[in-house]
Amino acid sequence: MTTRTLSLTIPAPLRNGLSGALGAAMLAIALAVAPIAPAHARAAPESFADLAEKVSPSVVNITTSTVVAAPVDGPQFPEGSPFDELFRDFGFPNMPQNRQQGPRRSNALGSGFVISEDGYIVTNNHVIENADEIQVEFFSGETMDAKLIGTDPKTDIALLKVESPKPLPFVSFGDSDAMRVGDWVMAVGNPLGQGFSVSAGIVSARNRELSGTYDDYIQTDAAINRGNSGGPLFNMDGQVIGVNTAILSPNGGSIGIGFSMAANVVNKVVGQLREFGETRRGWLGVKIQDVTADMAEAMGLAAAEGALVSEVPEGPAQEAGILAGDIITSFDGGEVKSTRDLVRRVADAPVGQAVRVTVLRGGKSETLLVTLGRRELAEGEAVPAAVTKPQEAEKSLLGMTVTPLTAELTTEMGLPSGTTGLVIKEIAEDSAAFEKGLRTGDLIVEAGQQPVAEISELEERIEEAKDAGRKSVLLLIRRAGEPRFMALPIE
Repeated sequence: MTTRTLSLTIPAPLRNGLSGALGAAMLAIALAVAPIAPAHARAAPESFADLAEKVSPSVVNITTSTVVAAPVDGPQFPEGSPFDELFRDFGFPNMPQNRQQGPRRSNALGSGFVISEDGYIVTNNHVIENADEIQVEFFSGETMDAKLIGTDPKTDIALLKVESPKPLPFVSFGDSDAMRVGDWVMAVGNPLGQGFSVSAGIVSARNRELSGTYDDYIQTDAAINRGNSGGPLFNMDGQVIGVNTAILSPNGGSIGIGFSMAANVVNKVVGQLREFGETRRGWLGVKIQDVTADMAEAMGLAAAEGALVSEVPEGPAQEAGILAGDIITSFDGGEVKSTRDLVRRVADAPVGQAVRVTVLRGGKSETLLVTLGRRELAEGEAVPAAVTKPQEAEKSLLGMTVTPLTAELTTEMGLPSGTTGLVIKEIAEDSAAFEKGLRTGDLIVEAGQQPVAEISELEERIEEAKDAGRKSVLLLIRRAGEPRFMALPIE
């Protein structure tokens, strides 16, 4: 991954690593770190010069060197053949006299900043990923070799360390939650490899999500370009309130839509990297989804809030008594309004800590004590086998043709022994069921928060929902092995 000046090409790792998150738009990336202090909104100063002078000594340019295999481009011919001579004459790059033999070195450029006087530096993981050598250049022009302390690919953070005979100037984190849309901010970094550069703008939006589980981006119109990756976004007090992480752009250059990872997220990750050299996030052990308006109506809820538990595999939540169908409304004393709230609260909680989790079950609130596991150790567990289309006895209901799951079909689908439910064999594309997201091959395992193994049981749940005056019935389905709740209209 390289970031070069002007018309020179941008490395493939940066392009490819960011291409799916925003479709055809290109993401250019970065991050940052240090202790937390309160941030306060301020009016725009007559000049940003004093602020730039204050923080610049703590910002660094980062250069990495990586050994990569030599490219093999164009057609290959035996040496001495007529075609070999022809392509040599036209200077084809992979001909013997032009071809690079063996591996070569590739350089990449990025930004970072010092968070402690003893030399800890924060940057993006993608800036230093796979690097053999890392060198940082300070505002004074002094350069130092850096060693890697730890990385967190989930937030694209890397923590470096340099050894300096004297204390280094450093910057502190501000409270990113205190920033408001319209507040002034200033970005510092190494755009397009041009060296130290400052740009200013405002907070355009907050709480943006791109593609990560822990995303919490500040959107800004302060100019951010390739090479700004890892550089800090400052408030008017000179505190880091974000790490310049990505841009939305059709051409790879700044068009005024930049994203900085919120400092409150980064600070927690850096603290763990500094202490352990790795992240140690809490793990509750549930699969969850947001509560939609349809689901809230089907369950008789007053509001579409909380995190709906779709499955409870073996783990801390199961041991504590949390059940599929529970709606988590509070975690460790903090309100949970969505799955995003819960994921972040659990990740921030210490591993091994016992926390109180409040759930809504059958219309009543219950509080359970859960001892959290560690997410990093729990990840990578096998995913249940995918459901395939069955060919068995059937019945049409609400635009769907369903069939019971027999022992033979269970084996054929590769499902665990003892699995029960109804498989959707066909579904009308003009039906409300299709519109709500149900598809052929889905396995219905619950209806109205009760197990269904026979078609008659599904019919009973539908009638019960009608008798209760509801417009839909809540289904728990499995698709490709993954559980999910859906509200099926019954009118």
